[in-house]
Amino acid sequence: MVNHNVIVLGASAGGVDTLVALCGRLSANLPAAVLVVQHISPNANSAMAHILDRAGPLPAKQAVHGAPLRVGTISVAPPDRHLLVAPDGQHMALSRGPQENRSRPAIDVLFRSAAVACGPRVIGVVLSGLLDDGTAGLIAIKACGGISVVQDPADATWPDMPRNALFGDSPDHCLPAIELPALLDRLAQSPAGAAPPVPPRLSAEVRISRQEFAAMPPNTTTIGQPSRMSCPACGGVLNEIEDKKVPRFRCQIGHAYGAETLALTQQEALEEALSVAIRTHHDRQQLFLRMQHQAEARGMRHASQRWQRAAEEAARAAVLISDAMDMLRQTEDEPPTEAPAMPA
Repeated sequence: MVNHNVIVLGASAGGVDTLVALCGRLSANLPAAVLVVQHISPNANSAMAHILDRAGPLPAKQAVHGAPLRVGTISVAPPDRHLLVAPDGQHMALSRGPQENRSRPAIDVLFRSAAVACGPRVIGVVLSGLLDDGTAGLIAIKACGGISVVQDPADATWPDMPRNALFGDSPDHCLPAIELPALLDRLAQSPAGAAPPVPPRLSAEVRISRQEFAAMPPNTTTIGQPSRMSCPACGGVLNEIEDKKVPRFRCQIGHAYGAETLALTQQEALEEALSVAIRTHHDRQQLFLRMQHQAEARGMRHASQRWQRAAEEAARAAVLISDAMDMLRQTEDEPPTEAPAMPA
């Protein structure tokens, strides 16, 4: 019987140190291929593979399109490319498909493709990071018969990603990073169960991620139901997807968001719009004051008073918008009031 021989790891903020600690303690005889997505700037020169290669007994390399999955080897997603497991479940694939959760590479893309291609052979692990990438990926892994693991949020440098993953679909294990290597070694040696049917939606989403151009192929099944919101990246209609307890959103171009990532992206767009409005009102104030001075110089008393009132109104509007921006930031900075229960 086949074991759990594909391990996928996802990390973001604070993830480098966590990945080094985890991979540095993996068994030299680990009977699984390890694939890693660490969020990184698209223009960065990633040294992640080199860092992990030096960290522990397993060799680590940057993933190459079409390369086979090799047991006892760590493969790291390169910048600005999604890392996927190919449909045959035996090779890797790289793609410049649409961003998910504002990231490429994205954790959900790797996890979902591994779930669809490898089913119950997959172990997915969400580590330290901001927002909610990886939550939908773990849900996909469990739906396809795999095992889901989350770093204990109390142990994570940035607990958002592990905490949101716990809110998702009740992960199978939640442990501090130092205990994960032993768990993964044990799970990798255990037999995988029978493969359940793959939900058609997951297969459709994997096909979207494999596209080299950010557009859904014409024969793609409609995913989710249209919402009343638009995509922050392209302006298209966002479809809402129900993933267990966690709503997600995807547009017709293929951009995808978890709820927290979408909320942050909307906040940034709103702050940018408010900043433009404040600057424009200040510019209008300066223009109106200039017109006032010119009217005064020409003895045009009524015109001068009109331009003065307009300048004062522009100044008041700038203050009101600035206050609204401050309130927005205060609301978004409020900490969560509840923490999810830890799995037994």
